[in-house]
Amino acid sequence: MKKITHAVIPVAGFGTRMLPLSKSVPKELLPLGNRPAIHYVVEEAIAAGIKHIVLVGHAQKSAIENYFDTNAELDNQLRAKGKDTLADSLNWLPEGVTVSMIRQGKPLGLGHAVLAARPVIGDNDFAVLLPDVVLDPFTGDMTTDNLAFMIDAFNQDKHSQILVDKVADEDVHKYGIAKLSDASNINEQSDTNTSFKVEGFVEKPNLADAPSRLAVVGRYVFSNQIFDYLANTKASVGGEIQLTDAIDALISQYGVNVTTMRGRSYDAGDMRSYMQAFIYFAQQQLVDDE
Repeated sequence: MKKITHAVIPVAGFGTRMLPLSKSVPKELLPLGNRPAIHYVVEEAIAAGIKHIVLVGHAQKSAIENYFDTNAELDNQLRAKGKDTLADSLNWLPEGVTVSMIRQGKPLGLGHAVLAARPVIGDNDFAVLLPDVVLDPFTGDMTTDNLAFMIDAFNQDKHSQILVDKVADEDVHKYGIAKLSDASNINEQSDTNTSFKVEGFVEKPNLADAPSRLAVVGRYVFSNQIFDYLANTKASVGGEIQLTDAIDALISQYGVNVTTMRGRSYDAGDMRSYMQAFIYFAQQQLVDDE
């Protein structure tokens, strides 16, 4: 069985919710503890078996690509000073894992960003990880949970997978909410990876109109067929090509599943949530250093 080894991470956005921090530093490189946020997202992908990561970026986001590249001058200086361990820690990508970058070109939305990766992804099925969402790496097991579970579930029935998590009533209006085929049998489980069919999604509904409390988290596993739907999706809200429109078309033709999330996620693209995440990550790392 052919495994999913490709992943797309859209990083072209300017991060206006994180200004002024993101004015000159890409939001994806803002630190969570002692590493930039995107470091954890890429580690998660690698733990799930991803070998080729495609960053879909912007001309002003080259610093992200540089982070994953080898800085030969810095490496030589560190080793000349006997700091081999530190030098090794900066070149942390495992053997056989590559990170490449392609530019989105125009700011036409998430759907367009995913479609921009098609020349690199080719005919492969693939995962999508939104860099604003960082899953807690200090609990659970990234080699079996969440994205890894979704990839295994996809391999079993070839249904694209979308990660969801239960949110509080007061937060329902902030997210895309899953409409389940048989909500009476689901119980909106928390902290358990379970995959089941979804009928569609309602974008940022009022609480009274919400079909469930399961919100899209920012992890997807897609059949390559999603590219065809994205290519034929017309721009809608804000003149952007919406990923959700292509997902709806995929649901109607092939069926799509949602997977309930294990653990906790942080919105590293929102100032309040980012600061909470920074404190949590720093505390965990300080404990590990003691």
